[in-house]
Amino acid sequence: MTTILIVDDEYLIADILGFALEDEGYMVVKASNGRKALEVLDRERPSLVITDFMMPVMDGLEFARAVRERPAFASLPLFLMSGAQGSIGRASPELFTAVFDKPFDIETVIRHVISSIGRPGD
Repeated sequence: MTTILIVDDEYLIADILGFALEDEGYMVVKASNGRKALEVLDRERPSLVITDFMMPVMDGLEFARAVRERPAFASLPLFLMSGAQGSIGRASPELFTAVFDKPFDIETVIRHVISSIGRPGD
C-alpha cells in the first residue's frame, strides 16, 4: 500500500487531510512534530510527506533539512503546508516539491499527490 506521512501539530488539519487521502486509497500515518516524524519516516518508509511549517520541537524547515540529509530520502516528495511561511518554502525548492498556503484546497493537494506518486495500486 502507498503510504503518506502527515506532519502537523494541528490534529484537525491532519485528520481532514488524512481522511481525504485515505478516501483516495492511500495509507496515512501521522506525526505531531518533525522529531517524531523522523522516527515514523524510518519505520514506515512513506512514498510522500506533507508537513506543516510551525510546529513545536522541530519545525517544518528543520524537518525537511533532516529528511534531505538522509540518502534514502533525498528525492522523497515533500510538500509544505503553511499559514504564513509559504514564501520560505518556495525559496527552498531543493527541500520542498510543492508548497500550499493554508487554508488549502484539498482537491488541489490530492491532484499534486497523484501527480507525484500516482494512484494507489497503479
